[in-house]
Amino acid sequence: MSDHPAIKLILSDIDGTLLPFGKKVVSPRVRAAFHAAMDAGIHVGPASGRGISHVTPTFDGDDACVATALGTNGMQVYLDGKLIHEEHVDRDALVHVCQVIHGMPGVGAIVFDGGTPLLVEGRREDLAYSFPVYAKQAIDASEMPHFPIVKMNVFISGDIEATRRLYDIVSAEVPELGFNVPLAGFLNLAPVGYSKATGIRILCDALGIGIDQVVTFGDGGNDIEMIAEIPNGVAVAGAAPEVTAAARWHVGRCEDDAVPAAIEALAAGEWPFTE
Repeated sequence: MSDHPAIKLILSDIDGTLLPFGKKVVSPRVRAAFHAAMDAGIHVGPASGRGISHVTPTFDGDDACVATALGTNGMQVYLDGKLIHEEHVDRDALVHVCQVIHGMPGVGAIVFDGGTPLLVEGRREDLAYSFPVYAKQAIDASEMPHFPIVKMNVFISGDIEATRRLYDIVSAEVPELGFNVPLAGFLNLAPVGYSKATGIRILCDALGIGIDQVVTFGDGGNDIEMIAEIPNGVAVAGAAPEVTAAARWHVGRCEDDAVPAAIEALAAGEWPFTE
């Protein structure tokens, strides 16, 4: 690895990157690879659209694997088990989103009070299309809450094309927020210009390292910035076309544990990527 910078931070998306769709817990090899990296002096963790309370269970309660992490697409930044940064979304902008989607068939929105989803717009039946677990847990809310909000999702009971059409509408009508399409059925949102890449830069500043000492892995629309803006961005096989195009490096399938295999190599001081 002498021709490459010493890697000090590894961050990976979860769903479709570390965790195959339909699975609830990452493979033992993922956890073992994370620990190998930590043993080698590399900070490693997930970079997920999930809130942190919904991240830990995917690692079977292994807190060490999520001690350094990005939650809610970088809106929550954790280093060595401590929350070092949390970004909030403007309440008026969220109210504007709800006004735009009000009455749209199959469309609604949830915000989160910690790990508890609050249904602020739309029907529970439509929420179940994209988030069956959230549909069971959600509490009906009569208005947008007044506490600081980190996470909101706009959902739609439709396919990827319907989701992209919804994106076109809300991104045009609510320019004060940034939106992305991670998967069919829902949108993520954040302050304009804020992404997982923002959270990575916060971690780099805290660690005193350069972004060339970071490796990122991803597959979905909410990973584009951290794949494109970080020099060693890696797309898994089957990633969204725009993620594949943005990545400098490419590995195999999530289902084949391609990411933990690469992390194992990095932990051993090897460079697992080729042009």
